[in-house]
Amino acid sequence: MATRTRIAVIGVGNEFRRDDGVGRALIARLRTRSADRPLPPGPVLATSDGDPARLIGLWEGADLAVVVDAAHAHPAHPGLVHRLELGSGRLAHPATTSSHGLGLGEAVELARVLDRLPGRLVVYAVESADTTVGTELSAPIRAVLTPLARSVEDEILRHRTAAAGGGRD
Repeated sequence: MATRTRIAVIGVGNEFRRDDGVGRALIARLRTRSADRPLPPGPVLATSDGDPARLIGLWEGADLAVVVDAAHAHPAHPGLVHRLELGSGRLAHPATTSSHGLGLGEAVELARVLDRLPGRLVVYAVESADTTVGTELSAPIRAVLTPLARSVEDEILRHRTAAAGGGRD
């Protein structure tokens, strides 16, 4: 019997601010790839502008939530992907910040207080190069979309395998 768990993959960002749209572009890439390489049954693919209440609503009740968002770093390394995982403790803070006014960290802390965190929260923060007005992603961000999609797919498969008792996280 297959184990079914709720998984949410959330792309955060503003597609009209170039690299800030990396999360939304990743969701579009996963949807396109699923025609040739289907995801396991059940993951919800969603986008968000980063509003904490909307994020919490999207990941509430999920066994696994994967969030992809653009990040600012100093010094910047455009296209560098940071993987952060929230277990039972606090979300580790890298030398990056969200590209939104109220960051993902605040949404996580609010969800913690409200007891609305997913079972596991994995964040892929992609260092951005250009968040000016426009719709095209910069070359360094475009270059990481396919490997990032594979990483998210692998994250889902590892979680499914662990939930079915076939491995550990």
